[in-house]
Amino acid sequence: MIVCIAEKPSVARDIARIIGATASHDGYMEGNGYQVTWTFGHLCTLKEPGDYTPAWKSWALTQLPMVPQRFGIKLIEDQGIKKQFATIERLMQQADGIVNCGDAGQEGELIQRWVMQKAQAKCPVKRLWISSMTDEAIREGFANLKDQQDYQPLYLAGLSRAIGDWLLGMNATRLYTLKYGQNRQVLSIGRVQTPTLALIVNRQKEIDNFKPEPYWVLATVYRDTTFTATKGKFTSKEEGEQAFQTIEGKPFTVTKVEKKEGKEQPPQLYDLTSLQVDCNRKFGFSAEMTLNLIQALYERKYTTYPRVDTQYLSDDIYPKCPQTLNGLYQTKFAGVAPYAELIKPIGGKPLKKTKRVFDTSKVTDHHAIIPTGVVPQNLSDAERKVFDLVARRFIGVFLPDCKFSTTTVLGEVEASPGPSEGGEKGVEKGAVEFKVTGKEILDPGWRVVREVSPNPSEESFSPPLEGSGEAPERTLPTFVKGESGDHKPTLTEKMTTPPPYYNEASLLRAMETAGKFVEDETLRAAMKENGIGRPSSRAGIIETLFKRHYIRRDRKRLVATPTGIELIDLIREELLKSCELTGIWEKKLRDIEHRKYDAQQFIEELKAQVTEIVNEVMADASNRHVAVTTEEDLKKSKKRAAPAKKKEKAAAADPLVGQPCPVCGKGHIIKGKTAYGCSEWKSGCTFRQPFKQ
Repeated sequence: MIVCIAEKPSVARDIARIIGATASHDGYMEGNGYQVTWTFGHLCTLKEPGDYTPAWKSWALTQLPMVPQRFGIKLIEDQGIKKQFATIERLMQQADGIVNCGDAGQEGELIQRWVMQKAQAKCPVKRLWISSMTDEAIREGFANLKDQQDYQPLYLAGLSRAIGDWLLGMNATRLYTLKYGQNRQVLSIGRVQTPTLALIVNRQKEIDNFKPEPYWVLATVYRDTTFTATKGKFTSKEEGEQAFQTIEGKPFTVTKVEKKEGKEQPPQLYDLTSLQVDCNRKFGFSAEMTLNLIQALYERKYTTYPRVDTQYLSDDIYPKCPQTLNGLYQTKFAGVAPYAELIKPIGGKPLKKTKRVFDTSKVTDHHAIIPTGVVPQNLSDAERKVFDLVARRFIGVFLPDCKFSTTTVLGEVEASPGPSEGGEKGVEKGAVEFKVTGKEILDPGWRVVREVSPNPSEESFSPPLEGSGEAPERTLPTFVKGESGDHKPTLTEKMTTPPPYYNEASLLRAMETAGKFVEDETLRAAMKENGIGRPSSRAGIIETLFKRHYIRRDRKRLVATPTGIELIDLIREELLKSCELTGIWEKKLRDIEHRKYDAQQFIEELKAQVTEIVNEVMADASNRHVAVTTEEDLKKSKKRAAPAKKKEKAAAADPLVGQPCPVCGKGHIIKGKTAYGCSEWKSGCTFRQPFKQ
């Protein structure tokens, strides 16, 4: 009898149906020479400190560092888990062979290996390695089962990561809690969570310490179009006023009209992080919520494996893409086929194939997240939104580039000499140059997938060109070189602004690109592929920071609590709170996975590092303590933020408020007493729209 073990009951049922194990038993399915059983994710975990020696049961500084001679695993304390494991153990000890059907990744490998070790399985083991749960993928996977030994380096990398996190987390958490926690709050320290918290704290300090400085911008409105002086900002009001006076009353002349056409490629396919970022920005979903939704879509066979860090497809996926598009063509929500018109132009033709999409060298275990072609049924509103993003991104990569034109208009006003005071040199006679730029979409190409909302009731959106960093496109009036006329100059005082607070979307991006904070080039290169944490773990890390009361939400902003700030302040071991530690780990773990580094050496080096950290903290003679942030404190913070939220909600109720200004493109629409206006009205923007009666 061949025993197949999956990671979840739902996955096991799909596998059992395909291979003919249709008879149900308590804890497994049977038939056609197979028994299919399942775990519930992790059944086993590394032993707790007290499992190794009674002396480690109680928390005491004298017992640190805790370094087991040999690490062991145990069943998680849960009656349901114990019952299911007893079934697995009995099946495996009688089996002629085992097929590991765990999720095809480092974590999935670790989960199932630990269960097989705990069950003392002795028979040969094969590995099912698939990227989607469609019937075709399962059949193909069983026809090409791999040898378990092929994945030994993957297991060793996962095991090394788990042991490393145990050594650092268990020791550092007890160390800091006992030394600085006033015995009232556990101070959780972790290789990923602590550098992530440090990112939030450091950004917050940058904002708190920021001193705004005034500057003045000279602009002028000509033919209802705002032109800005090309010489940039004035650092003093006097200097700006001098420039203003020299051009006031003088005609504005257009000196150059330049039109350039360009192309914009479709955005790359989704990996988990980019999907989480978009879901947070567009729908306000947390990283954890997005992960749960895309995992559910995967388990229902509608999308491929989600816990991925690549945005590429392997070349062997290309022949299957027409079938996937056909499934999307047939997809309907509430009787409407949202993708049919988008797919029609490319239907029946050879699909575009580019290295930006299909590149086997950029794919390791799994490819980017794409639809499977299975027509989705009975999706919740949230699931439909996530599926819609994945579907449109997939369709978009086969559509033509977006064609646009960029129009740049230069103008000038002949300046008269400015006044001189106290012997200072005034503004010299000459021309003051102004500039305005506008974009126009000539052929939307792939952008048609972004111009339709996933839900008919929602307002459609058309975001700016990817990576442009500019406001949404605006088309300029037709200007002709040499034309001239009256204009209305403005001098606007503005203030420099601090960097924004992190929200979940920007924090995920910072975690993904954390290598930029590391000076060592080799480590920076390693982190380019991994960042802080794995794509599948980042959502959980952010949630952990909330649970520990290290951070709180202020609307969409992530704000560090006094506990979080003080914890980062007292950690003197820079490596503990820097992205560099993760860089070191990720490089070594990747090398273990590729058989270039010894797992045992990794563990021995980490043991020495943990011992050094313990000794340094124990030598601290200061009497520092960390403030305790309670649930009551968080409730008070929410109460203080309520009036601002109410105002924000009122603005959200009016679809016009907050939208980009259609005249200047720089400001946003605000609501006055009798009409809508632009937030840049002080800068001379002329937008005004009376309320409809």
